[in-house]
Amino acid sequence: MMAVVAITIGVLVLAALMTAHPGDPDLYPARAEDGETISLVSHGWHSGLILPRAALIGPGGGPALASIATRFRAYPQIEFGWGEARFYRATPTLAQFDARLALEALFTPGGRAGVIQVVGLERPVRESFPGSDIMPVRVSRAGLARLLTRLEAGFGLVEGQPIAGGPGLYGPSLFYEGTGRFSYANVCNHWAARLLNAAGLPITPILDTYPAGLLLDLRWRAGLTALPAATANLSKP
Repeated sequence: MMAVVAITIGVLVLAALMTAHPGDPDLYPARAEDGETISLVSHGWHSGLILPRAALIGPGGGPALASIATRFRAYPQIEFGWGEARFYRATPTLAQFDARLALEALFTPGGRAGVIQVVGLERPVRESFPGSDIMPVRVSRAGLARLLTRLEAGFGLVEGQPIAGGPGLYGPSLFYEGTGRFSYANVCNHWAARLLNAAGLPITPILDTYPAGLLLDLRWRAGLTALPAATANLSKP
């Protein structure tokens, strides 16, 4: 039994090393005078990225992000999260977890359609998500532009506009049709990690499959530190 465990761990470590993506030292870390702070937020089973709304109309953005910046103009920061269309909409918390939907999302041959949830945040990140793990990330302006270009490509467009698909799971939010196919090899946390990789951060997809692994990866390879826990019982927006 010990030999089986050791072999399994060895295979996983080897696979993690072989599939790791390097960072880009020209983009990350950002110089003190050239940077913008974004945040990774973990909701336990799912992670998203929080970006300043004003950045969406800067370099790297396109018609989808410009439309979202206009629609959510009342909010200084915006959270973006991606997931399989049916499971994401049906699972606002782990209490609503549906094993059948989860298995279909993970193991349907060819993957399943994805959607992007966009949430407007009117309060600081920690106040908006008091119970979540939050990792601030200082990215360079060039790195942010590349992240926005990748994020823009994640939206499906019709006549140059993103396709809204109904209210999101909490707060002032909407779902939008996304691109890409969701599967066990391409989950929501991989999506968030690849956006960070576009900004120059190193990532390890196997480790990043689950939010706790993604946070650990960012600590180890990017030298990041999570925000301290909330001191008050505040609610989501």
